[in-house]
Amino acid sequence: MTENVWTRWPSKEALGRERRSGHRRLLAVAVRVLGLGALLWGAVAGGENGWGAVGATAVVLLSVVVVRAFFRTTLAHRLRSSLGLAAALLGLAGTAQAAGYEVPAAVLWCGCAVIALERLPLTAALPVALVAFAAYAAVGGNTWPSSAALAAGLALGGYVLRLDAEARGHAQRLLAQERAARAAEAESAALAERARIAREIHDVLAHSLSAQMVHLEAARLLIERGADRDRILERVVAARGMARDGLAETRQALSALRGELTPLEDFLEQLVGMADGAHTKVTITGERRPLPAETSQTVRRVAQEAMTNVRKHAPGARVRMVLDYGTREVTLDVRDSGGGCGELADAGGGYGLLGMRERAELLGGSLRAGPGEEGFVVTLKVPV
Repeated sequence: MTENVWTRWPSKEALGRERRSGHRRLLAVAVRVLGLGALLWGAVAGGENGWGAVGATAVVLLSVVVVRAFFRTTLAHRLRSSLGLAAALLGLAGTAQAAGYEVPAAVLWCGCAVIALERLPLTAALPVALVAFAAYAAVGGNTWPSSAALAAGLALGGYVLRLDAEARGHAQRLLAQERAARAAEAESAALAERARIAREIHDVLAHSLSAQMVHLEAARLLIERGADRDRILERVVAARGMARDGLAETRQALSALRGELTPLEDFLEQLVGMADGAHTKVTITGERRPLPAETSQTVRRVAQEAMTNVRKHAPGARVRMVLDYGTREVTLDVRDSGGGCGELADAGGGYGLLGMRERAELLGGSLRAGPGEEGFVVTLKVPV
C-alpha cells in the first residue's frame, strides 16, 4: 500500500533530538519542566492528606516514565507499542481524575493529545486526540464552547509541532544528501586527477621508452651481425637522445601537474626555438586568455607530438603552427611542407597521435591528422 500523509510516520530525523539548535533544546526543556511542575503542583495541592499526595505524586512519576517510553517507541515507529502507551497515559489521567486530582488529569489528557498529534501517524493520532479531548471536556467542568476552543487550539498546536519537526527532519536529510554529494564529488575529482596523472605518465614515458627500445633493439641486432662501430654508435646516440627528450618531457609533465605551467604562447615559442627556427613559424590569432589545465596540456602535447613527427618523418621541412582562440573552442593547426623520410620514420608509427586523439575526445574535442596539400597536417579542436 502506498504511504500517504495519513499513514506516514514523522521521520526519525524529525522525532529525534540530534542536530537541534540550542534555543530549541532550551524551549523543549522549559516546556517539560513547566508540565512536570504543573503535574506535581496539582498532585500536592489537590490532596486532602499526606498519603493522597504521595499516591498522586507516584501517578505523576509513572506518567513521566510512560511518556519517555512513548517517545522511544514512536522514534522506532512501533505503532502497537505506541498506542498501548498512549492508552496507559489516558488511563493514568482517568485515575487521577477519579481520585480528585483535576489539574494533573487535565495536563495528562491535553498533553497526550498534543504528543500524539506530533509523533503518531494521523490515522492513529486523531482517535487518541479525540478520546483525550472528549474525556477532558466531559469531566473538566468547563462549558462545551470553551472546551471545544481549547481542544481546537491544542490540536492546532500539536499539528504545528508536527509540521515543524518534519521540516527540521527534511532539512537534516537534505544536509546529509548534500554532504554525501560533496563527498562523491570529491572522490570523483580525485579519480579524475589520478586518471589525468596516469595519462601524463603514459603519454610521456610510453612514447619515449618505446622509441628507445626500437633504437636499442636495432643496436643489439647490429652487434650480433658484426656491424661497424659507427652504425652501432649511431643507434646508441639516438637512444640517448630519446632518453634525454623523455626526461625533459617528464619534467614538463610534473611541472604541469604541480600547476607550474608557463603561458601556452611562450611554450609554443620555446618549442619552435628548440627546432629549426628558420623553418618554423608560430602564429597566434584570436583573443588570448587562460585555458583550463587539461585543455592547455592537451594543446602542448599535440604540438610536441606534431613537431616530433616532423623531425622524424620530414627533417628540414618548413612548419607553420597556428593557435587560434575562438569563442567556443581553441584550435591548433600544424602543417609541414613535406620531405623525405627521416631516420626515425619507423620508431613511432603514429602511436603518439592516437594517444593525442584520445586526449582530445576525452575533452569533447577532435584531432585530425593526415596528408595535406604539401605535407602532413595535424589539427586539434578543443571546446573551452
